[in-house]
Amino acid sequence: MTRKWRIAKGERIYAIGDIHGCADLFAALMSLIRRDNASRPQARTRIIILGDVVDRGPDSKTLVERLVKYSGSSKRFSVLKGNHEQTMLAALSGDLAAAEMWIKFGGNATLISWGVESDLIENASTRMVMFRARQCIPPEILKWLGHLKLHIQSGNVLFVHAGLRSGVPLRKQDPLDLMWIRHESIDDTIPHPLLVVHGHTIWEDGPHVQANHIGIDTGAYRTGRLTALGFEGGSVWSLATR
Repeated sequence: MTRKWRIAKGERIYAIGDIHGCADLFAALMSLIRRDNASRPQARTRIIILGDVVDRGPDSKTLVERLVKYSGSSKRFSVLKGNHEQTMLAALSGDLAAAEMWIKFGGNATLISWGVESDLIENASTRMVMFRARQCIPPEILKWLGHLKLHIQSGNVLFVHAGLRSGVPLRKQDPLDLMWIRHESIDDTIPHPLLVVHGHTIWEDGPHVQANHIGIDTGAYRTGRLTALGFEGGSVWSLATR
């Protein structure tokens, strides 16, 4: 039997799905969140970004710099690590296979946003592109990305990028699963004690609600729809751009 979920008493949490370099949509959604929060009774308000903040969209640099500032100025603003951040870090640490995958699946937009020349990305070797990338992307940005958490729990609600592997206690979950798992998690119908709130898998029409999971990646970079869910006690509501 599924437990009734509730976040921690006194908290209000806004969880934001995959932003993917769409700094304009993030700014618009933050305005919606501020208005929504101001319309409700006072609470300890937290914002949790569910990872995949880089790649695909045009403004990863602007977005990441903004998130670094927000998270540095408030402990109530948190960013989780997604598979795109993990791949970016692997690529820039010298893993050429990861670099080739990163460029192919949206890293080219991230590189361009930090000033890596598009013709270099198209024509030079992967090794040369990564050499140039390390010249353009400040080490403190990579350090910040490397220290992002993999999950945050409030009450019996777990916020994570991709999902959980069924039957495995949270403390024993493979970190790669938390960033990469897909169908093994979202197709799981076995009751467990946590409500998992995640991104990673796109549902363009809005949040995908199941008994144990809510997916809130609405494909912002291709739909213009960036989604947040608000949580308070056992209540949940949705906000979105577009």
